[in-house]
Amino acid sequence: MKKLISWNVNGLRACVTKGFMDFFNDADADVFCLQETKLQEGQINLELPGYYKYWNYAEKKGYSGTALFTKDKPLSVTYGIGIEEHDKEGRVITAEYDNCYVVTCYTPNSQNELKRLDYRMKWEDDFRAYLQNLEQTKPVILCGDLNVAHTEIDLKNPKTNRKNAGFTDEERNKMSQLLDSGFIDTFRYFNPDATGIYSWWSYRFKAREKNAGWRIDYFITSKSLESSLVGADIHTQILGSDHCPIELTIDI
Repeated sequence: MKKLISWNVNGLRACVTKGFMDFFNDADADVFCLQETKLQEGQINLELPGYYKYWNYAEKKGYSGTALFTKDKPLSVTYGIGIEEHDKEGRVITAEYDNCYVVTCYTPNSQNELKRLDYRMKWEDDFRAYLQNLEQTKPVILCGDLNVAHTEIDLKNPKTNRKNAGFTDEERNKMSQLLDSGFIDTFRYFNPDATGIYSWWSYRFKAREKNAGWRIDYFITSKSLESSLVGADIHTQILGSDHCPIELTIDI
């Protein structure tokens, strides 16, 4: 049985001052993935005894970035998806284990006025192809901030957000395409109709107090792992970021 955690920390240095290590130690995860670390090499000294640590930094300072901490040493670790256009922002780490790949991803945001939507569409197609290529070798566990609320029950105010970044028809269709190509949204697998459970809240308008949130953080697995899925959870009570951590338990 393995426990995996994923958390968009929205700046790891800030999150460490807001209880990150308490949650990290309590969780005692086998694999702990981060997005939006907002770090360059040498900017943090994080002591994590018993874990191997892997970092992917964006070229731009204080922006994006991912990390993967694991108790079991991977067979191999790769950074990015092998396409230069996408690999400057530190968005992906892939760890290969005996019987699966674990991929942590921070998907590009389409931004205000959807000025990055065209780029996002290209990213989606290239990233899906990357995952499908991995799958030809062994099953995939993908986690991270995928910057899309897939269906109307994945956010508090679907009607007013329909054309906003993260809930455009285009982004939602790309998520459908990914799932239709042989992947499982594990939270929905266990909680098909659950409402009011989110993973991100704006810092504005007291959104978290009102639970006016979005579920945009995911654990997504290859369909071939369906019989190994044990549970999926969203730790809505954990503060320290505008996102909360999410969890997957899998018998692998």
